[in-house]
Amino acid sequence: MKKFLHALSTNDKYPFSTEELRKKLPHTLWLLNYVSSAKALASLLKDDPVFKDYHVVLAAGDGKLSEDEETVKAYDKVKRAIQEYPKTITLSVGQLTVGVTIPQWCGVLMLCNMKSPSAYMQAAFRAQNPHDFIDEKGERFRKERAYVFDFDPARTLTIYDEFANDLSKDTVDGHGTKEDRAKNIRRLLNFFPVIGEDSEGSMVELNAAQVLSIPRKLKSEEVVRRGFMSNFLFANISHIFAAPQKVKDILEKLTPAKEETHREDHLEDLTDDSIPVDEEGQVDIPDEKVIGTAHDIFGPKIYDTMSEGLQDVGDSFKETPRDEAEVADKVDHLVHTTVETVTASLITPLAGQYNIPKSKTKQITKDVKNKIEVTLQKRKDDFLQNKRIAEAERDKKIREAETSEKQEQALKDFEARMKENEDTFNRGIHEDIRDIVQNQPTDLVRKMEETKAEEARDSIEDTVRDHLRGFSRTIPSFLMAYGDDKLTLANLDDYTEDDVFKEVTGITEDEFRFLRDGGDYDDPKTHEKKHFDGHLFDEVVFDDSIKQFMDKRKELANYFDENQSEDIFNYIPPQKTNQIFTPRRVVKKMVDDLEKENPGCFDDDTKTFADLYMKSGMYITEIVKRLYNSPRMKELYPDKEKRLNHIFAKQVYGLAPTKIIYRICLSYILGFSGTIHIKEHHIRLCDSLALAEKGMLEAELDKLFPEAGK
Repeated sequence: MKKFLHALSTNDKYPFSTEELRKKLPHTLWLLNYVSSAKALASLLKDDPVFKDYHVVLAAGDGKLSEDEETVKAYDKVKRAIQEYPKTITLSVGQLTVGVTIPQWCGVLMLCNMKSPSAYMQAAFRAQNPHDFIDEKGERFRKERAYVFDFDPARTLTIYDEFANDLSKDTVDGHGTKEDRAKNIRRLLNFFPVIGEDSEGSMVELNAAQVLSIPRKLKSEEVVRRGFMSNFLFANISHIFAAPQKVKDILEKLTPAKEETHREDHLEDLTDDSIPVDEEGQVDIPDEKVIGTAHDIFGPKIYDTMSEGLQDVGDSFKETPRDEAEVADKVDHLVHTTVETVTASLITPLAGQYNIPKSKTKQITKDVKNKIEVTLQKRKDDFLQNKRIAEAERDKKIREAETSEKQEQALKDFEARMKENEDTFNRGIHEDIRDIVQNQPTDLVRKMEETKAEEARDSIEDTVRDHLRGFSRTIPSFLMAYGDDKLTLANLDDYTEDDVFKEVTGITEDEFRFLRDGGDYDDPKTHEKKHFDGHLFDEVVFDDSIKQFMDKRKELANYFDENQSEDIFNYIPPQKTNQIFTPRRVVKKMVDDLEKENPGCFDDDTKTFADLYMKSGMYITEIVKRLYNSPRMKELYPDKEKRLNHIFAKQVYGLAPTKIIYRICLSYILGFSGTIHIKEHHIRLCDSLALAEKGMLEAELDKLFPEAGK
């Protein structure tokens, strides 16, 4: 984190790197995930050579106050700090991101993992308000731009795409043509331009095509970096609930690769009809279940109990004051009383019934309060608006009245209109209270049931992704063993042998095709022929990631290059089989130890070396490198290609226990150059461990390498 802060204040692409940029960002909002993170960052900022000049406001709650109280407290702290200090940084964990305006904020730093487009944009717009500043030198300047800084480009541009396109029914949820989506993005770019780093390292304004394409590139890089164990590779997971039993059976054969080791496996629940979701995976709670559950929890007298609790405050509106402040106070009191009644009568019992955590209960209470407040405040606003219109018309009539009788009539008309306005207001308030009493029990039960169902659905979807990651983690091995520039998701099964595919993944190629392409199946209940659409893999991301891996394989192919800080096996995760690769540092130490025990062994062109149980071929390549770089070997074989051909034909031997490991080893050991041709080698497919257990290894070696025994 210290390095990140240093980059923020020194790297010329970062927002606080120069005095000129800092002048444009005197007051900023930084959003984090956790209160503990905010507190830790506050301490680091105070000790930073640049950010120590900023007053840090910690606007992160401690759980002792309600969310509304926390927001008010944080708002007051920020406003007070901005008045007292010329430069401030506000650290927030969700506070002040909705419904709050602090005009002095010029920028928002996204240091959290927010993924909701609406929540992201709500937070981003906190800085988009006009304001005039007076800097430390007394100079006045106007805020002309507001900035959002995000350090996760894939997340940023994906959210930007979703925000621009989810507002249109033609492009919502990823639908629409590429041209349609680009058009919507271009429209948003007019109001919300995006600046990012181009391939040359310069900060440039992005166009619609880049907004669409850059996330693809970043997603594929992330997939490769994570060894293809990424949810970016999967699509249409919500459709899994309409899938046949066959899909569940296939998924069960895939060893899950869990993102969280403690997470339970919920695959058994996939075909459980008790989870109320439709074929699209959307939660759909039947009305009869909601009504029945509400009756079971609250009983039939809940409506009478709530009505009695709100009777007095509702009756107080029979005499409506005309002073605006008094009306506002009465409505505020009504909101407070209604929320208290709903909380005591409904939310608290429900929280116990559904085992809702305290944080979730607070959020539900806040949502209920907001809904009640909006409803009742609208009544108040309508009443006051009608009152002002009536007063304006009364005053106009009085001014224009030519006689006292007309003035008196104007007053009578006003009183009549106000009586009608008050009756409408009073009647509306009682209707609102009645609606709240009638609807809140079932509304809250529906909310609880939806939350419970969504949690169950999400757990199943997470489990499905765990199992699919168990499949996708095998892809780098296949690419290393069989891959070329033409391999894609669509033809992966054409490249691999059936037995190898099943050995490595746990499923057959036919079963993989059913997940990828779908197919017909017989419904066991109706005995009807039905069709499963498949498409559980995102073909675009999959193919982009395959290309990215193949490029990385070429980039790291030359293991003679000592400047390389990594190797391709950094990108191939361990498999469920015995395919676990020894790290390069360990391999080097093993060869170092070999040389210590056998001084000069790499200077002798008659010495032979063998790895009888290869996993990657890295041990053999390290031996080859030592032999190749030996001064004595260079004297004996000055020509590089002849030296290498001698080494491979006469000095190194290797056995690979399985077909896929054999192909991986061949690809790695012999794929170091596109120009040097190795004519003969002794890399063979042979399970030495199985042979050794049977006492047959020595005989098999004589068969495989007869020339080595001579």
